[in-house]
Amino acid sequence: MKKYKAAVAATLMLAAGAANAISMDVEAGKKFTDINVGFGDPYSGLSFDGNWARSDHQGQLGGARAKFAFPLGPVSASIGGKAVYVDPEVGKKGMAVAPGVGVAWSILPSLRVYGEYYGAPSGLTSGNDSYKEADVGANWTVFAPLNVKAGYRKIEVESNSGHENRIADGAYLGAGLSF
Repeated sequence: MKKYKAAVAATLMLAAGAANAISMDVEAGKKFTDINVGFGDPYSGLSFDGNWARSDHQGQLGGARAKFAFPLGPVSASIGGKAVYVDPEVGKKGMAVAPGVGVAWSILPSLRVYGEYYGAPSGLTSGNDSYKEADVGANWTVFAPLNVKAGYRKIEVESNSGHENRIADGAYLGAGLSF
């Protein structure tokens, strides 16, 4: 019976990931750029993604995330974690392991609003004091596979000396493809 339950759970996770096999997004703000590639449906089941974010004057980072989303009708709640390599302008290069949560609401079949937060205190970072990332916005599917986004993103790496490197801090526009 345990093998049967494990096989069913594995099949459900793979089926959830197969519903949206790959996605690619580019977001640009006034002083930052973020590129993201993902596997799996980020609003239902298990998904993985990787990103690279760069600020004009505050540094850059690269990360990998795994999250599990629970769809509850038009609302989806998620929990996950990110492993991030940070290269701030002021402070040391290092790593952060950031747990996080998110929520998304499908207002219409083609329009979704979302918000998420990932954070790592000093105990989960090396080389710096803390890592914080917040993102809120709206995603509109123009036609499959094209979507456009608008939102506000803040990515902050605080150095051990207390300097806040804001890799992203402001409104952004983006576009992506999901297959």
